[in-house]
Amino acid sequence: MAGRPPHRSADAPHEVIAAARDNAAWCDLMCRAHGRPGMFAGVAWTNPVRTPPFYPDAVTLSPLATATDVLPHIDAGSGASVKDSFATLDLPGFEVLFEAHWIHRPAPGPAETTWQVVEDAATLAAWASACDLTDLFTPALLEEPGATIVYARTGDAVTEGAVLTSTGPVVGVSNVFGPSSAWEGVTAMAAHLFPGRPLAGYEIDPSDALTHGFTTTGPLRVWHKP
Repeated sequence: MAGRPPHRSADAPHEVIAAARDNAAWCDLMCRAHGRPGMFAGVAWTNPVRTPPFYPDAVTLSPLATATDVLPHIDAGSGASVKDSFATLDLPGFEVLFEAHWIHRPAPGPAETTWQVVEDAATLAAWASACDLTDLFTPALLEEPGATIVYARTGDAVTEGAVLTSTGPVVGVSNVFGPSSAWEGVTAMAAHLFPGRPLAGYEIDPSDALTHGFTTTGPLRVWHKP
């Protein structure tokens, strides 16, 4: 399906623009860790080769981006995906895989936490196993500046975690797993590691984030080529 007709405007909340750019930077970090770096242009980040599982082949950085800004720069065959950061694209031959909401939180204040930073391959493997992402989060990520993987344990087991990205004015929050209370640990770690910086991310169901000080700032879509 082609989706709803797009409405294009140069205006977009600055929180959404910052969140989209941070998310694109995180996608690029993941791709670099797998030996497949992408490229930033004025209105989109794109990757000419297929990206790792669960990561898009393109992320739009402006509501003015069009299909011609994206599709010629990716492998647009079956399995391709595009993160339409402003829900404005019309991509012929693609279907909407899911819709979600950008989220934003003002800089959290300091709080005590038992969460820690993943610093070695063994802990990263335990983190990846806990959130069922084995083989995706490789040790090469630990060498990438701009991404910090954090976690909490219950006994000896990793039971909560997230990724914090610090590539721009906001701290990106992604891959949050564990009970709803994990968001409390996420915000506390962000305040500890990146004091004074607001948080951003996206969620299909933002209800847990909303109970921990986040608000929604705009829609996004992910498109998929069957």
